[in-house]
Amino acid sequence: MSGQALTHIDSAGEASMVDVGDKAETVRVAVAEGFVRMKPETLALIRQGNAKKGDVIATARLAGIMAAKQTSSLIPLCHPLMLTKVSVDITPDDALPGLRVQAMAKLTGRTGVEMEALTAVSVACLTIYDMAKAADREMEIGGVRLVSKSGGRSGDYHRAGEMR
Repeated sequence: MSGQALTHIDSAGEASMVDVGDKAETVRVAVAEGFVRMKPETLALIRQGNAKKGDVIATARLAGIMAAKQTSSLIPLCHPLMLTKVSVDITPDDALPGLRVQAMAKLTGRTGVEMEALTAVSVACLTIYDMAKAADREMEIGGVRLVSKSGGRSGDYHRAGEMR
């Protein structure tokens, strides 16, 4: 570890919400990614729009956006945020085979949006699984991680390397 203290643990070792009241408002952006690996036949079914429950990609995109807006209701110590932008991009990848998911969350505020981007990716991936599980229960969700973040006191972060 880098020797940094955990920000959500107080001096008594208890979980604690961070006080962001003294932080400056800055533009903050975070990007996260993940994937759903599946059988090639399942990917073809999704591409053709023939999944039993409907348009998998459009539904997962919407679910990811909605989830980002609900992050503070899902993750106990996250602040409720006024997001100014959330995007979820879902791309078929024959080499995986499956779908790659990338989400971006943005705001002007006092705390970062990493958790919102990660939540968007996670829920979009879960939605893909839910919508296609009738065709493929062996799908695998993986690679959910932060790609980059900008803004705030801790500075910018950019992950090196490609999604696995």
